[in-house]
Amino acid sequence: METRALLTWICVCLLVRPLTSQTPDGVLNCCEGDVLFLVDSSGSVSSYEHSSMLSFLSELLLPFALGEDQVRVGLLQVGTKPRLEFGFDTFSTQSGLQGALRNIKPLRGDTNTVEALKMAKEWVLRPGAADGARAGLPRVLVWLTDGVKPGDVVGPMTKLQEEGVAVLVVSTGHGNYQVLRKVVSPPVEDHLYFVDIDDMSIITEDLRDAIIEIIRAERIQVRDVSTSSATLQWRPVLSGLTGYYEIRFGPVLTGGSTSGGGGTGTSPSTGGSHYERLTQTADSSTARLTGLKPDTTYTATLTPESNDQAFNTLSVTFKTNPEVLSPSTVTISESGPTSVRVSWGPLQPEKVTSYYIEYSALPRGRLNAVTVGSNQNSTLLRDLQPDTTYLVTISARHASGKEKAMSVKVCTQEVTPALADLQLTTVGSDSVQVDWKGSVAGVRGYWLTWEGQRGSGPVPGQPSSLYLPADSLSTRLTHIPPSARVCVSPIYRMARGEGLCCTAQFHSDALAYGFQS
Repeated sequence: METRALLTWICVCLLVRPLTSQTPDGVLNCCEGDVLFLVDSSGSVSSYEHSSMLSFLSELLLPFALGEDQVRVGLLQVGTKPRLEFGFDTFSTQSGLQGALRNIKPLRGDTNTVEALKMAKEWVLRPGAADGARAGLPRVLVWLTDGVKPGDVVGPMTKLQEEGVAVLVVSTGHGNYQVLRKVVSPPVEDHLYFVDIDDMSIITEDLRDAIIEIIRAERIQVRDVSTSSATLQWRPVLSGLTGYYEIRFGPVLTGGSTSGGGGTGTSPSTGGSHYERLTQTADSSTARLTGLKPDTTYTATLTPESNDQAFNTLSVTFKTNPEVLSPSTVTISESGPTSVRVSWGPLQPEKVTSYYIEYSALPRGRLNAVTVGSNQNSTLLRDLQPDTTYLVTISARHASGKEKAMSVKVCTQEVTPALADLQLTTVGSDSVQVDWKGSVAGVRGYWLTWEGQRGSGPVPGQPSSLYLPADSLSTRLTHIPPSARVCVSPIYRMARGEGLCCTAQFHSDALAYGFQS
């Protein structure tokens, strides 16, 4: 009795023991793709078999890094009414996935695999299901079945393969080999497994390797490309392994070969041409390529070297940016009657020694010139003629000896009169409203003069005067004699400018009069 109790306790412990599998080396960051598991949970599958399948999946998936830029996993159960237990966007952590696998209950009923495949094609594995960031990534369907009455699955499985889905099958021993071999993707020996429900763990590593082979992230990208450098970026497939990355790069010549001055070797894949070589540690995922030539097409190869397992060599082709010599842009601002500001770019003090600016009035004006330093990207041209077109040429003198010039035409503005449109409006029999239009620029104020007042005060006929600030454009004069002449002149810092005059006409039928000199 005690012996039976002991054996029972051991069996229970074996059934409920926690999963303690170690993460296989080099798997976490190896892959990028979508994997959907089609799990048979119909009435022909016992609770024990269903639980064993889920435990098998738990151990199979444990090593993978999950997430948007890693591996995404979905699970669809097969029964009378198939059910999607979770989709690709549900879990991004192993803890969430493992918890979900422990809580899945069987559906029972008929083995409606055909309907489940329709759901997989329509909602999960359709080409448009992947967004832009995952477009083109591999898609995998893994079918776990007891092989009992699966239905007519050859047609639906074939259509999935035609749409780029890799199909793998695990049968727990009752399946029709001839049917199952027709639905898996080649090679059949790597993608079709027959195993007893109690021995599923013996195929865990082989099935995982088969999935990895399909979704291995063998992509290399180029970013931060400039005129003389670029950055290679890849998934660190050697993470956790011993080894290094070997990188080779060189410009592509006519015929597809590569060549690079100062190369350190001869590439066996580029027709015996020279190339640059560098190495990165196993935990690296980027490398900066420097010393490149502007506006040149390069090919770079990345080879993960490791004694633990073999990896494919990845390659990428890119083109460096064309060299931009200053000046490439010229802009005009602060344009006035006698001056204008000229700006240029880009500022390249490390390449340019000085800038030489020439300007002259068109068509045959006197040539003027000014030189500025390499850290200056604008200058104010002064003493220009109003309302005149100038040709301005900016020349950059580069340290390499090159010289690049760029010319533009600029127009100075017309001179705006400081005073215009003087008007007098009589108010009553001896008052006048004086209004005018003026330009505030450079004007300090206005000087008004008119003939003497009636009666007391200055001698009749002797002019009187009044100063007004620059922002005053009107005033009212009183006690103005008939036909009095009113003049308004602008006041500048050093002198009084030319003014305008009008004669006041006190007539009952005329209210406003234009100016006259």
